[in-house]
Order: sequence, then structure tokens, then C-alpha cells
Amino acid sequence: MSQSTALREVGAPDPILSVAGVSKSFGGEGKDRVVALDDVWLDVLPGEFVSIIGPSGCGKTTLFNVVAGLLDGYDGSIEIDGHPIDGVHHDIGVVFQEESTFPWRTTLENVAFPLEVDGVPRAEREARARELIRLVGLDGFEDHYPAQLSGGMKQRTAVARTLAYEPRLMLLDEPFGALDEQTRMLLGDKLLEIQAALKQTMLLITHNIAEAVQLSDRVVIMTFRPGKIKKTLAIDLPRPRTSEIISTPAFGQYVGQIWSELREEAARGLQTTEASRAGKK
Repeated sequence: MSQSTALREVGAPDPILSVAGVSKSFGGEGKDRVVALDDVWLDVLPGEFVSIIGPSGCGKTTLFNVVAGLLDGYDGSIEIDGHPIDGVHHDIGVVFQEESTFPWRTTLENVAFPLEVDGVPRAEREARARELIRLVGLDGFEDHYPAQLSGGMKQRTAVARTLAYEPRLMLLDEPFGALDEQTRMLLGDKLLEIQAALKQTMLLITHNIAEAVQLSDRVVIMTFRPGKIKKTLAIDLPRPRTSEIISTPAFGQYVGQIWSELREEAARGLQTTEASRAGKK
């Protein structure tokens, strides 16, 4: 029995994602060796929205890349629905921070692309793509090219394209990080609508405390390097949830609680960065 299984409540559903004792290092030996992750355990349950937050250098992106199958050479194991995975997995969909639409394809063609690769007939894949375009709020923009869309619209196109795979787990790496705060909050609302409509399991990497509280069922707080899970905080705010929740006292209390856990880790990260820069002068 794994550590995460032992800690699971009796009667709880089996997790879609199980991260068991994952550690990952970079570089050589001695002072050149950097331990990015150290014995990380995490379960994500069906339909759950979990955010991972931590200071720069805590290993969030490394963990994301390990789960996504983009990085190997780690200790421990990753399982989807109880089955070990190694490498890119069809049941895991990924949305990156960087804009990733195909500039030569329209919105409809971008969203339908995974179905085209899978050999789905044109009429069927376009019908499915139109459903997803409506779901992400882009109906009317089916024939627009990425150059004709705003940054937020491009990211919604990327979300719809990823959903076309019908992934069991959706990984999001700061998908709205390059957008202004107001757009970010509104797109958070849209992401919550999508998650509720599809009962989609989601794992988000973010630096933004308010975003993590707005979206999540649980927030996983990581330490500065080496990255470990410092604390997991359940967000007991009502659903369906929108950005209106941001103005409530309960929301502010969660933000303050997470910052109190993060402040020391962020300070250590800043000190390490400053010391490294000073040493190079």
C-alpha cells in the first residue's frame, strides 16, 4: 500500500492520478547536483480541481513535466487509474502557458486537430469541435485564425483542443499567466464552467494565490528547493463558484493562510537567487 493510499479516507473513490514518492535531480554530483523534487506524494480524485503553488524554483514545472510524460529519469512512480505510465499518455491532456495554437489553422481546425489525427471522419470531428468551441465561449469565431484572436481567446482555443482528446486528467501550466488580472479572473470563471459541465479532473500549476483559491478544491503548497509538499489545504467554498467569491471574507482568509505558508519559502528562494547572482559577479 502506498503512502497516499494509506492516507486516503475510507470509502473515497480511487484516484485518477497517483504520484508516489517522486524525486528528480539535475546536474552531476556534489555542489553541481540540484534536487528539484524530493519524495513527492499526491493523489488527484475524479472530478477534482487541484492547484499546485509554490515559489520559483520549488519544482512545480518539474512535477508537471514528469506527470505529463515529458521528463524521465526520476525516482518513484506515476499512475493513471492505477496503471503505471512512462512517457506521454493519451489519458493526460496538457495546456501550456505559451500560446500553442497552429497559426495556419482556423479555430475550428485547431480544435478538431486531435480528432483528425485519430482518423475521426470530418463531419463527426467538426461537430464535436463546434460543441467544444461553444463550451469555451468562442462560438462565432470558428473561422477566425489565431492572429485575429486575443490572447485569452487563443488560450481558450488551446483548452478546447485539449478537451477534444477527452483526457481523463487535464494538466494546466499557468494557462492564463500572460494575461492581465481581470481577463485572468474571467477566464477562471469559464474554466470552472467547463470543469463542472464535463466533470473534468484538472491539475493546475500556478504562482497566483487568488487564482488557486478561486478554482480549486484543494491547494497543494510546495517548499522551495528541494521541492516537497509542505501542506495541502482544502478550499471549502461553495460551488458553483465564480470570481464573485473573491470579495468574500472566507476567500481572503484562504489567501492569507496560503501566503503565510508560502512567505518563508518565497523568502528562501529570493535569498538563494540573490546569493547566486552575487557569486557570479
